[in-house]
Amino acid sequence: MKLIALVDTALEKARALDFLAPLAIRLYLLPIFYEGAHAKLTGFEALVQWFGAPVAQGGLNMPAPLLMAALATATETAGCILLALGLFTRLISIPLMVTMTVAGLSVHWSHGWAAIAGKTAESTMRLQAFMEWLAQNFPGRFNYITQYGDPVVLNNGIEFTVTYVIMLAVLFFYGGGRFVSLDYWLGQFRARPDGALAAAHV
Repeated sequence: MKLIALVDTALEKARALDFLAPLAIRLYLLPIFYEGAHAKLTGFEALVQWFGAPVAQGGLNMPAPLLMAALATATETAGCILLALGLFTRLISIPLMVTMTVAGLSVHWSHGWAAIAGKTAESTMRLQAFMEWLAQNFPGRFNYITQYGDPVVLNNGIEFTVTYVIMLAVLFFYGGGRFVSLDYWLGQFRARPDGALAAAHV
């Protein structure tokens, strides 16, 4: 019984560090949304064309491609800034989840679950053919390219997209975290009717 009590006490004290979890999620998502926002901002015209082009031509055939591209770009840009600051964390998580869901259904769903192809006969054959081509055409660069690991075949499934949605859902329910988000500090200045200061989960 004493051991159980000690474990319970230790777990309860660990709650003092609970702000690290949402901080870690925000820091993990930041480069992802930064890369997405940067690519969309610098290649906006091509993005609109891709959204509107027919599927047979490699596009997404989305309605109102200009509007959809603008919404996706604005959402990821705002998301990158607000997640970095921990400001309006719960609110920005909603459009980010919608954007990720649309991307998952329109781009990744048809490729199945895995983001990276497993060791199927088809992927193994393609990877082996690539490695042979690399060794024959770039023998002096082969070791340089493969020194950190062998190349992989991208399956482009929904695995990563679903992971990001789950992480955003955590931020939606729990906020940006105590101490390390502007939401928390803004909450300290919001007085309750009784005069007490409350930590906000914005």
